[in-house]
Amino acid sequence: MNTLSYKTISANAATVTKDWVLIDAEDQVLGRLAAKVAMLLRGKTKTNYTPHVDCGDNVVIINAEKIRLTGDKMEDKVYLSHTGYPGGQREVTPAKLLAKKPTAVVEKAIKGMLPKNRLGRELFRNLYVYAGPDHLHTAQQPKPMKLTSIK
Repeated sequence: MNTLSYKTISANAATVTKDWVLIDAEDQVLGRLAAKVAMLLRGKTKTNYTPHVDCGDNVVIINAEKIRLTGDKMEDKVYLSHTGYPGGQREVTPAKLLAKKPTAVVEKAIKGMLPKNRLGRELFRNLYVYAGPDHLHTAQQPKPMKLTSIK
């Protein structure tokens, strides 16, 4: 048996094939959607997944304003931020954030599930979130995908 035929293939920027995926977030639970999209962005659903390479797909999410949170999280969950000044801690609930900027809730959830390093910031650039049903990526012909088909 030739052992040289069993080489581990490591993906790099030249060998990676990136697809465009369209996901409809209408009536989807936020955490479950974010977990599946983070896996797509990372490339963990592909056979040539390499941890240190951007081998994930480009993901377009539509209808982000119609996302669903279970229980009382819409009013009880709190996002904290700080201005940098003394006494500058700010808090906002998902309900207020959806009213002000509908895409921010989905983006925050997905960004929190990506690595906190250079690669994570690069992966986040492959995510496009839109509040309504229209998006600017029709030229890329994204393939519609159901969340239940992602394992």
